Amino acid sequence: MQTERQLVTHPGEIWPALPEAAWTDTRDTLQLWMQIVGKVRLALMPPINHTWSVTLYPTVRGLTTSPMPHGARMLQIDFDFIDHVLLLRVSDGGCITLPLKPMTVASFYQQFMTALNDLQTPVHIWRIPVEIANPIPFDTDQTHKSYDPEYAHRFWLALLQSSRVFTTFRARFTGKVSQIHLFWGALDLACTRFSGRPAPEHPSMPGLCDHVVRDAYSHEVSSCGFWPGAPGTEPFFYSYAYPEPPGYAETSISPAQGGFNKNFGEFILSYEDVRTSADPDATLLQFLQSTYEAAANCGQWDRAALEVQD
Repeated sequence: MQTERQLVTHPGEIWPALPEAAWTDTRDTLQLWMQIVGKVRLALMPPINHTWSVTLYPTVRGLTTSPMPHGARMLQIDFDFIDHVLLLRVSDGGCITLPLKPMTVASFYQQFMTALNDLQTPVHIWRIPVEIANPIPFDTDQTHKSYDPEYAHRFWLALLQSSRVFTTFRARFTGKVSQIHLFWGALDLACTRFSGRPAPEHPSMPGLCDHVVRDAYSHEVSSCGFWPGAPGTEPFFYSYAYPEPPGYAETSISPAQGGFNKNFGEFILSYEDVRTSADPDATLLQFLQSTYEAAANCGQWDRAALEVQD
């Protein structure tokens, strides 16, 4: 009988299918659960530029907050998408495990906050979701309650494989570059390169405070990532530049399936095109490299100073 551990490494699961309609309810619920956990990280971590202090990180089993200070102790919270549990652990050995299963956001919130209190690591968070239309306070949300373990597992695998390829791409750059991290507001995995030059003040962005947006885009960037989609929109990889230099949107990129999407204001390549290609790693790296070069060339970045030289 095939075990869960064997299933993770099965060749057919390296880049799993992730059709939007098959898991839209699970994705929406999971996003809210991750916002609850992410807001704990926001509350406990000292601010780091570009809001890098609030993000989650892919692991070999799911996603983690990494260690967070709570007084002199450290707290870490992990989503495990193999055993489908949430692990809350503290540096003095305390540990509480919560099952990940169909339940309302309100129930998840109550169990999670109780677990934090039981570990003597209480945290107060703002109960309103962000970057979501018509938000419902976490503690009263009886609407979102789906959890399909198969698709939670597939989502994690997509994040993990994307992170692996992003790491290869990230290593080619010697300038300032972000970690590969998940922003739980929109549920996107991102990696951002910087030219080193200040950027004009960002005007604003729906769903985010102006000071957050302006801190995130204080300097010129070329940013890439993976987004798991939304109702009517399939998952895709993206790449954008801020500020957008002249000629950027008209630049030809690789592979041919990718292109600039005016509605999103960024280059996109569907996840399905990547995963079904003959060489998904190479296909994704082509997209990441060619879109970065569009930003760097059109924006006149000092590429010789910023890139690893062969």
